[in-house]
Amino acid sequence: MTARVVMYSTAVCPYCIMAERLLKSKGVENIEKIRVDLQPEQRAEMMQKTGRRTVPQIYIGDTHVGGFDDLSALDHAGKLDPLLQGA
Repeated sequence: MTARVVMYSTAVCPYCIMAERLLKSKGVENIEKIRVDLQPEQRAEMMQKTGRRTVPQIYIGDTHVGGFDDLSALDHAGKLDPLLQGA
């Protein structure tokens, strides 16, 4: 079973698409997307929670991973899989 993945994103965000591809390649089937372009109040909430204003902002379980670069770096360091397994 994989951990719950939440991603703050917008409609046309190349990094959101790349992040989604990477997660799917890791076997993540369900990504809970929060569209900050459709719900401006969600962007405010995202900024308050993460201290960042760019998308994507990705959470795996209760862990704030960050954006696509952070996700990719975690993967290269071999730390993404254990996180997705809920370890």
